[in-house]
Amino acid sequence: MKKIPLALIVDDEPDILQLLAITLSKMNIETLKAETIHQAKELLSLHSFDFCLTDMRLPDGDGIALIKHIQKEFHQMPVALITAHGNMETAIDAMKAGAFDFLSKPVDLTALRSLISNALKLKSLPQQKSISTNKNNARKRHLIGDTEIMKQLKNTILKLARSQAPVYINGESGTGKELVAKLIHHKGPRAEKSFVPVNCGAIPSELMESEFFGHKKGSFTGAISDKKGLFQTAEGGTLFLDEVAELPLAMQVKLLRAIQEKSIRPIGSDIEIPVDTRILSASHKDLLQCVEQGSFRQDLFYRINVIEIKVPALRERKDDIIKLTQYLLEQLSEHHQIENVKISKQALNDLQQYHFPGNIRELENILERALTLATQETIQSDDLNLILNPSNNKHDLQRNNLPLDEYLANIESQEILSALKKTHGNKTKAAKILGISFRAMRYKLEKLNIQLD
Repeated sequence: MKKIPLALIVDDEPDILQLLAITLSKMNIETLKAETIHQAKELLSLHSFDFCLTDMRLPDGDGIALIKHIQKEFHQMPVALITAHGNMETAIDAMKAGAFDFLSKPVDLTALRSLISNALKLKSLPQQKSISTNKNNARKRHLIGDTEIMKQLKNTILKLARSQAPVYINGESGTGKELVAKLIHHKGPRAEKSFVPVNCGAIPSELMESEFFGHKKGSFTGAISDKKGLFQTAEGGTLFLDEVAELPLAMQVKLLRAIQEKSIRPIGSDIEIPVDTRILSASHKDLLQCVEQGSFRQDLFYRINVIEIKVPALRERKDDIIKLTQYLLEQLSEHHQIENVKISKQALNDLQQYHFPGNIRELENILERALTLATQETIQSDDLNLILNPSNNKHDLQRNNLPLDEYLANIESQEILSALKKTHGNKTKAAKILGISFRAMRYKLEKLNIQLD
């Protein structure tokens, strides 16, 4: 016989308690009520709850204190905070403290039901201790690597998958930020719904509002039918905003409102449409620096950066390069229908010594090129065609007390100039060697003030 879920609801307003209890009862969920943190703690010690809803303001403290207590003593139990309307700062503090999600007063019953459904799904999720590297998984659905920094990343992903908090994924180009976003989605309660990735730098500014929020037929020239936007496409699932720093300021304002209100308004419509979409975002840029420069809104930064996760560069986990190489060669061999592909020890050693400014994407490009051009069954060092810079082993000697940012910029400039020299100044080909997009290449040339004759 299926167990009926049990929820703890905490609020000092009888009307709110009654509304929540009735709503949950209609969802076949039993409830126990508490009006104070003290009462809530007593009930928590006596019963096994499936989730908790708590108000922010309580007679003997605030809801965040209760969230912290639950995180410490019952960390597998999801807890959501009910806040005053528009109080996003409190909601952000709650999610940083470990809240699963939040609701604003007056409580929207549709949003409440959606939140509860997601919370209950967490109970049915397998208690994974690690992110599998099983070959039967879909391609690029798992992280390769056993270094300590990767173990920490995998554990963080599993933890974040249980939350609904907005996550900002920071990392260089080619490190696998979208893969991290997919894993957060697929390991969480939204896995059965859509994961919708969008490159914010690839949408023309004049089409951006329509792409994100949709439009009604006849709302502008060319709008021949109603169109759903990305938020509606990702309904119940996850919207991944890649290269979020590329959003123009006018669009940042509208995105901020959609995130705060959890609703959107299609172009040409007078009606607000509620949306249940988790927001994950990423950028290879330093978003805080963009805020300081005025190109990214500070209020939006704090909304999407409730929790930040750093994806390490490949040079920070060189011990994973051999395993990554073997995995990528297996995938490439299968794709190109080539059997028994091997790589020499010297070639593997060279890969471990290489700086990889383009990270995993560059490694994949190097291996695919070597696989295509190799004249023997075993890939040799020469087939890799690496630009092995002798200074790679002398960076520590050359730093000479330079600030870290300047030191890394010098290394980056060195790698870009080497690639440009090899391609006789062809920026498109140089970008491919580095494993970055042409747009990123132009940005780096401008940022590093690299002048071409």
